[in-house]
Amino acid sequence: MNDSNQDNLFAHPLGVVPDFVFDQAVVDVFPDMIKRSVPGYETILAHCGELASRYVQADSHCYDLGCSLGASTVAMRSRIEGRNAKIIAVDNSSAMLDKCATVLASVPSAVNTDLVNQDICDTVINNASMVVMNFTLQFVPMAQRVPLLKKIYAGLNPGGCLVISEKLYFEPPSLNTLLGDLHHQFKRAQGYSDLEISQKRDSIENVLIPETLDAHIQRLRACGFQSASPWFQCFNFCSLVAIK
Repeated sequence: MNDSNQDNLFAHPLGVVPDFVFDQAVVDVFPDMIKRSVPGYETILAHCGELASRYVQADSHCYDLGCSLGASTVAMRSRIEGRNAKIIAVDNSSAMLDKCATVLASVPSAVNTDLVNQDICDTVINNASMVVMNFTLQFVPMAQRVPLLKKIYAGLNPGGCLVISEKLYFEPPSLNTLLGDLHHQFKRAQGYSDLEISQKRDSIENVLIPETLDAHIQRLRACGFQSASPWFQCFNFCSLVAIK
């Protein structure tokens, strides 16, 4: 990987650290950023494909909400050809979607795929057999999370699957600190400096609002899901599956 693709956005002192945004600078380094920042990310993607092979119904819709560069879409597409299913990949960052279109074009697929530049809270969900939100809900304002999940539940077909991957907050605070420290050590092992880790934390702390695992599960059940459970966790990162 050359320097132009490596995440060094926080490698130099920034003075006042700006809030994190998914702009062109982030798009340019996003694959490197998420691979080196989220432990287990590639495992989650691979098993999104496996879940798609199990749950995507013929002639239905799949939604990749907060699709970024389309990694989850690629994983789903690889396992559902021949079912006449359609994937709707949604992101509110036009820079992300422009690059996503290039990524998808480089991985040909017979699966019909639409890219939609939109706030996911405005996306209409219908005839859905699978909805994926990989590290997306944590960026949605708290007041909008329940309405969004209720909308997803209403738009899912019976037996449909929702995957939510999130950074978690843990209680008591001492446990949250431990898992946060383990995550930071993971990032150091990936080549990030203490300065980069600190500045990235400052940049994202008012943008990414994590919740506890119990809060996620209780809310999913309150929205109607018959089952909701974590299927993957590494440090303070977790992926949950909920079935209608």
